[in-house]
Amino acid sequence: MATQKQRRRRAKEHRHDYDLVYVDDEGNEIEVDEEEQPKTRKPPAKASGRGSGKPSAKAQPRGRGGRPVQPPSWPRVLKRGAIFAPIFLATVMLLGGGKMTIQAAIVQTALLIAVFIPFSYFMDRVVWRQYQKRLAKGG
Repeated sequence: MATQKQRRRRAKEHRHDYDLVYVDDEGNEIEVDEEEQPKTRKPPAKASGRGSGKPSAKAQPRGRGGRPVQPPSWPRVLKRGAIFAPIFLATVMLLGGGKMTIQAAIVQTALLIAVFIPFSYFMDRVVWRQYQKRLAKGG
């Protein structure tokens, strides 16, 4: 059963009549001959960013988020930690006010990263296991 949004989009596609035309050098529109037209007409591609460059849903199972879930890996978690370290440092500096030295902020940031990295790996593992269970169920 299609959702209401899908039904509205389908109705909109049927409402609009798409004609295939060629534009010549002078900018005039020339209609395509019936024998040149493809037998099944498709509406023009939408500008939503989902183009023909991506694999189909049958080729790669996808969840509701649209991205395939990758297995957890320490290198990816360490990169994430490297991305978040400056953000943590800036946050610690802002929350510490003028009273905190840079050395104290760096120590607190190191402690935050020491907690963040294993927690991030654990969360990746939880998400991966849920994804594997969903695939095994056939959903």
